[in-house]
Amino acid sequence: MTTTGEILVKLPALLAREDEIWSNRRRLRDYARVGQRLFGQRLIIYVTMLVLTSSYYSWQLGAIFFCVTLVSETIDAFVVRSILTVRCWDVHKVRRAVAMLYISTAISAMAISYFAISLAELQGPESGHFLPMIVLFSAAIFAAINNHQFLPILALRLIIYVLAILFIPLRDILVTGDGIGSETWLHFFTTIYVTMFLLECARSFLTSYTAHLKSRKALEEEHERTKAAYRAKTQFLATVSHELRTPLTSIKGALDVLNSGALGPVPDRMKGPLDVAGRNSHRLATLVSDLLLLQRAESGKIEINPEAADLGAMLRDIVDRFGPFAESMKAEIYLDLPSEPLWSRIDPSRFDQVISNLLSNAAKFSKEGAGHVRVSLKASGDKARIAISDNGEGIPEEFHDKVFQEFQQAAQYETRRHEGSGLGLSIAKRIVDAHGGRIWFTAEPGRGTTFTIELDRDQEPLGLVGEQAA
Repeated sequence: MTTTGEILVKLPALLAREDEIWSNRRRLRDYARVGQRLFGQRLIIYVTMLVLTSSYYSWQLGAIFFCVTLVSETIDAFVVRSILTVRCWDVHKVRRAVAMLYISTAISAMAISYFAISLAELQGPESGHFLPMIVLFSAAIFAAINNHQFLPILALRLIIYVLAILFIPLRDILVTGDGIGSETWLHFFTTIYVTMFLLECARSFLTSYTAHLKSRKALEEEHERTKAAYRAKTQFLATVSHELRTPLTSIKGALDVLNSGALGPVPDRMKGPLDVAGRNSHRLATLVSDLLLLQRAESGKIEINPEAADLGAMLRDIVDRFGPFAESMKAEIYLDLPSEPLWSRIDPSRFDQVISNLLSNAAKFSKEGAGHVRVSLKASGDKARIAISDNGEGIPEEFHDKVFQEFQQAAQYETRRHEGSGLGLSIAKRIVDAHGGRIWFTAEPGRGTTFTIELDRDQEPLGLVGEQAA
């Protein structure tokens, strides 16, 4: 049985192994995706070399090269597919995939090198070997740019190419017997110089990729921590909201009974404190309900039960119920409805919450003592638009991008007589979005703010059409 001490001793090694598996898995998948994406480009290069070799040198050599490269590409395709189809990696799968890459890399690099050397032999020492050298240098650069995910695999490919690059001028020196002052030796030294450039390119690309991989791992770890914090916050909100709802409901119910006089007359000196307690319990109950709705919306579980609704009738009913609150805020409400009904498929209870929130904000933030709130409904093509305006100071421009965020309030509003939780507009937007609609606002400093909701229009229900016709 493994003890806690043994686990603690082995933990660093286990973590290092997990980190190695993650790194190799990333490298393998990146290598495979690049290879898959560049298949067409490589095929065009092979066809081009087949045509040039067949036209100017030997069609037999061109055909052999093309067939060998097709075999190599088939092996590569099999390796790439086997890497991309793996979903759960372990040490054994990583080692097997890397071994397959070694084999396919060796076959591919040796095929290209054999072709270049054979072509150089056909040309003879006096030709300069422009085409075979270009083939080898291009293949090496191509590998440095695209196959830098694994240093050993890149090194294997470059070693094969470099050996071929150096073999061609060395063979010319041996065949011709030229002295060190000849052009043949100059070709050899130039080849060494260019080879050093190739190796530096490979080192640079490999270093950049390794740094990029480390940054990506750090970002993924930070993303996981952020998700964990978000889940913890969501769970906390849900738990606290549920735990608060039951006692708050009891407290609010008891206060409502006391304030109604059902248990007998309330002494004058107790009316004030009881009224304050009743209002604040109602405010807390509303906040808890908002938190629960926000939590459901964030988890994608907000419930919408749409039905055909007459938007004008809905607005008229909400405004009538909102009248007493508007009077307490010394604000007048003006309702502008079209002569014909406008229908849309909405969840009436949810939209009641949206309109009530917007009306509450408009009344609170209208001009004190002379508030004007205007509610309008109009058709716009196949859309219906609801606009709610106030004549307050307007939303500060620097606050525009935070209006629909949770727990956000403009600094100048925080000193108002009626503070909110900063959830109303965020919840309103989520409900509108869940209906497939849009909500936005326009604000003019010193002249007020207008919130507009746009919904898809719907046909009048057939049953109502029949009743109206009768």
